[in-house]
Amino acid sequence: MTIGLQHRAATRGATLPGTDAAEEAVFAPRIGNGALFGGLALLTVLVAVLDIWTGDELRLLPLLVVVPALVSVFGTIRQTVGVATSIMTVVVCSRLVIGGTFWDITSNVAVTVLACFLGVGSCALRLRHAAEIARLRSAAVALQRQILRPLPILTEQIFAHGIYAPIEEDRLVGGDIYEVVQSPYGTRVIIGDVQGKGLAAIGAGFAVLGAFREAAIREPTLTGVVDALEDAVARHNAFSAQTGEIERFVTALVLGFDGEDRVQAVNCGHLPPRLLHDGVACPLPLRRTSVPLGMAELSAEARVAERLDFPPGATLLAFTDGVTEARDASGAFYPLDARLGHWAGRGPREVLDALHADLESFSGGVRRDDIAVLALRRAPAGSRHRPVTTGHGARRAAETFSGW
Repeated sequence: MTIGLQHRAATRGATLPGTDAAEEAVFAPRIGNGALFGGLALLTVLVAVLDIWTGDELRLLPLLVVVPALVSVFGTIRQTVGVATSIMTVVVCSRLVIGGTFWDITSNVAVTVLACFLGVGSCALRLRHAAEIARLRSAAVALQRQILRPLPILTEQIFAHGIYAPIEEDRLVGGDIYEVVQSPYGTRVIIGDVQGKGLAAIGAGFAVLGAFREAAIREPTLTGVVDALEDAVARHNAFSAQTGEIERFVTALVLGFDGEDRVQAVNCGHLPPRLLHDGVACPLPLRRTSVPLGMAELSAEARVAERLDFPPGATLLAFTDGVTEARDASGAFYPLDARLGHWAGRGPREVLDALHADLESFSGGVRRDDIAVLALRRAPAGSRHRPVTTGHGARRAAETFSGW
């Protein structure tokens, strides 16, 4: 299954089904019943032997009441109940066999029962809290997926394929954004990354997306589009300041395609794209990188659009720092340019599939940031004057026109 289809499937299933899957993962056991109760039996035997060895001077069996509390940290409710029942039986029976005054036996049994019930209760509260966090996390990611357009996207000028893999870890939900808009002036593309994490970062990203979708159609120049984005971030920051949120900036790369052999680019503090052509991958030389969106008042220079080569058959790869800042177990950063050099002769979909798989392998499946990648290539011959299509429909259209 290709990355685009994976994204589409994830987009359709990111509401209630996604939430159900997240909750199922919360309630799934982290350790098997065999290992858990086998370990419990060995521990009970060990403590019983030590209890017999120490004699009446030091009774160790009652200390087993702490075991349900320990199991409640990682076990399921059923596992905690099973352990609590076992411990309660062992401790109570041993106390009855040893004997003693009525109040000694009664107080010992009461403490044991109370400790076991507290262990089960704490396990239930932990799982309930974890389930709520999973629902909130899934809702935030579903919101991101619903706002961002499904990939791939086919316009009159370009075919945009890509990867979008949001992080789904509590406060680490990020604000990576992308959009492709067909306008009277050609196709406008943005890929960006909001500073910071959490729902507030997502809100800033949505503000930029809304402004881009409007300005891309309205503004005749690419710098005019970027100026509208700057105003949107400034307004969003002003509102955030009133509500007590911190102000944020957005790194963004804004591209304009008009069907010619060159592409316009305005870089607002974003990572430079890579060009894959004739078996070679290289960074595009962006000489006029400006400050991120939301920080224009700190720079005296106006933003300028540059023209870059975009020859037929070339693939333009734009990405966020979730790619370049991925780390392996030793802490080394992902060597993007070295990897792209091996895949430069492949098509866009093959490059993205290889990149996605290699990133997962390199990081061991542990990500600390969103990943967004766009692979842009000239639209297939015959796609002009056709409506914009997205998702699987865009792929079918492109393959119908060119077999690509």
